[in-house]
Amino acid sequence: MIIAFHKPYGVLSQFTPNGSVHRTLAEFGFPKQVYPIGRLDADSEGLLLLTDERALTERLLNPKYRHRRVYYVQVERVPTPADLEKLSQGVVIAGYRTQPCSAYFLDPEPDFPPRVPPIRFRKSVPTCWIALELFEGKNRQVRKMTAAIGFPTLRLIRTQIGRFELGKLPAGEWKILSASERQRLFET
Repeated sequence: MIIAFHKPYGVLSQFTPNGSVHRTLAEFGFPKQVYPIGRLDADSEGLLLLTDERALTERLLNPKYRHRRVYYVQVERVPTPADLEKLSQGVVIAGYRTQPCSAYFLDPEPDFPPRVPPIRFRKSVPTCWIALELFEGKNRQVRKMTAAIGFPTLRLIRTQIGRFELGKLPAGEWKILSASERQRLFET
């Protein structure tokens, strides 16, 4: 079984708190014996997969399979096309050059419900929504990438894995994927 979960802000991608003040996956009523495939940090939202099929983890996470993940990112200030080209070519974060990716403006901007708590708002500093399509997933990579080009991430939502999209699944809700939905996870 594979479960698609819309992970809310402030929730860890694990079942045990390990001393953290954040909420965990334990409160969402998942079937027994499922575990997350990959992670989204507590400050990130969106599509998180869980499964009871251990063999899927390697297939979905190993970069050699070039598994696409799409993130919608609200950044502070408005980048130029040249800034997005820097992201596309890969940037150096913590001594590591990220793999090339797709980076583009979201127009129109996505219409997500407001985050609780709300993002930082500064009247004199505009924000902008961009999308990043990555084939790798290092720790806090998207946040580090946008910071590396001078545009801190304010809100980060994973919207897609492979060709499977989060769609209108509400935050905090989950569903078991059908056979056709499962197949879309593995399409690029």
